[in-house]
Amino acid sequence: MNEPTVAVLTALELEYQAVRDRLSGVRAHLHRAGTRFEVGRTTAGTRIALALAGKGNNSAAVLAERAITEFGPSALLFTGVAGALYSDVKLGSLVVATHIYGYHGGTSQDDGFMARPRAWEAPHGALQLAQHVRRTGAWDFEVHFGAIAAGEAVVNSTRSVEAVRLRKHYNDAMAVEMEGAGVAQACHLNRSLPVMVIRGLSDRADGNKLAADSEGWQPVAARNAASFGLALADELAADEKNSPVRSTVMNTQPGNSNYAGTNTGIMMAGGTVHGNINVGAPGPVPARSFAEELDSFRTRLTQARVTGEVDEDTYTAAEAELSVISDSLAAGEPASGGRIRLALKKLRGLVEEVTGLAAAVAAILTLTAGGR
Repeated sequence: MNEPTVAVLTALELEYQAVRDRLSGVRAHLHRAGTRFEVGRTTAGTRIALALAGKGNNSAAVLAERAITEFGPSALLFTGVAGALYSDVKLGSLVVATHIYGYHGGTSQDDGFMARPRAWEAPHGALQLAQHVRRTGAWDFEVHFGAIAAGEAVVNSTRSVEAVRLRKHYNDAMAVEMEGAGVAQACHLNRSLPVMVIRGLSDRADGNKLAADSEGWQPVAARNAASFGLALADELAADEKNSPVRSTVMNTQPGNSNYAGTNTGIMMAGGTVHGNINVGAPGPVPARSFAEELDSFRTRLTQARVTGEVDEDTYTAAEAELSVISDSLAAGEPASGGRIRLALKKLRGLVEEVTGLAAAVAAILTLTAGGR
């Protein structure tokens, strides 16, 4: 992809339509397995890949993986409706997930249900952007941040087994729904991909869901979630375009005072630089190709393995992503291709704790825009 794309999934048709109504230039994009995506743009110009995942964590996980593989998105959002678990939260307001609980995990024994909690935290950077969107937007609904519980059943009772389980083991959850855990797990397996779950509250999960639905709260909650989600998508796309690493790479060009010479493993304005250092503004530097930068990174990765900066499992996983990139290039895919960008993002996630390596991968990602 030559520009940031944000994938947006929904479970229900009315949730899907609430997002689609806010996009322009919508066109169909058919996945080879038959999944129909639609690609359009927000009013700010952000490219959105939209799909209807259907109900349940399993289908949400599968569709999330397809969206990730097909588009190599900068982020993935799930927007839709949910049941409120706090009585003092207004219907129509939003809960943006700080973390997702998969609340059906556990063991059933003679002395009762023993919970085995599973939780996924929202990525720090994406959560910070979501809080920025809440502060700076002129919203006519409340936006809350808190835990969301995702299970395999519609909860519409305060006395059912599921309701009791939620109160006993997950009593900080503000909302309950059926897809967030699947999406969170899919994005967890794609380590560098930001994911946010945004839910509009359409009922109180208290036995009165049909009454709330008849009062029209579902479309209101879906529209509010879609509006906030697309505003967040714009911020995530802008963050991808204007990342500090991109600025760092730009600052290494001739004419700037911080300059890493042509023998470096990667051009950087700061941090650890391997190779000869030239201070000042030397003559023009030949542009390094995508393949050359990739080879340089592979060398640096091997060095990090030897010095212990990277453990054996991480090294093996990183080499697997490098092989995907090499195979894709050999098959004729351009450097800007979706599979290559996705592999690079996975690679960045694998080495994110090693500053030099993470910066190197991010810098390589900037080359994919030019397709060199």
